[in-house]
Amino acid sequence: MAVLDPHHLQATTGAWRQLRGDRWALMGAALVAGFVLLAVLAPLLTALSHTDPYTYDIEALDAAGVPMGMFGGVSGAHWLGVEPQTGRDLFAILVYGARTSLLVGLGATAVSVVAGTVVGVVAGYTGGFADMLLSRFTDLMLAFPSLIFMIALGAIVPSSFPKALFIVLVIGAFGWPSVARVVRGLTLTLRTRDFVLAARAIGAPTSRILRAEIWPNLASSVTVLATMAVPGAITAEAALSFLGIGVTPPTPSWGRTIANAVSWIQVDPWYLLAPGAALFLLTLGFNMLGDGLRDAYDPRVSGSRG
Repeated sequence: MAVLDPHHLQATTGAWRQLRGDRWALMGAALVAGFVLLAVLAPLLTALSHTDPYTYDIEALDAAGVPMGMFGGVSGAHWLGVEPQTGRDLFAILVYGARTSLLVGLGATAVSVVAGTVVGVVAGYTGGFADMLLSRFTDLMLAFPSLIFMIALGAIVPSSFPKALFIVLVIGAFGWPSVARVVRGLTLTLRTRDFVLAARAIGAPTSRILRAEIWPNLASSVTVLATMAVPGAITAEAALSFLGIGVTPPTPSWGRTIANAVSWIQVDPWYLLAPGAALFLLTLGFNMLGDGLRDAYDPRVSGSRG
């Protein structure tokens, strides 16, 4: 039977109580839930608005390719207006773009958290040469200029390889070292606790100790790490799409929509404001939720964020 560190158990007991009283964390959770709902209901919402992110409505543009009307051509037919030049519906792009951002962000976070947790636990629990080798490799990965390498890899990836999967793997590959460093430190502390020493003294196999004693006491911290890693992954996907090496067009992406809007910002800032606000609010939601989870599990915090 797994044994929870008493200090960890006490923190866990009060964590959800504090989280429920943290209005900023609840606001963050509401923002995240709202975007998840938009992504899930994207087909229904676009059916209600009689739009989709792939139809080019040339009639909504003037001779210069600029949406007719104020705010990018906002109308009953186009609730958030249309893109310049293409006439694609911005509302449809944003709700389907939420799918892209969430799938890539959550997928890349899962890769980085799983890989970082495995490396951190192995390094922290085994110690010795394995710890030294894995820690130096982690330091090497942290020193890499990740965005430059992502751009370089994106330029050489075969066209037959699914771009969304590539983005998930490459962001996850550069995201795990920061997770591994934190998990290693936590594991170093846990391996000296009495319940772990007792399990080792009675001859419990390493696999059982890691599964039943170490992991239950790491789970909450890993959850916080994962929540706070998602905004970086979403922003990285948007940055790669902005630079033209993200998901393959015409797959909706907020980053590519922002890139298309930059050259038209002096004509009408609305083209940039709508996708930019969506990206800002989604990353803000995850950051606020992550901050709330971190504070809820931190015994030194006593409801100061309330």
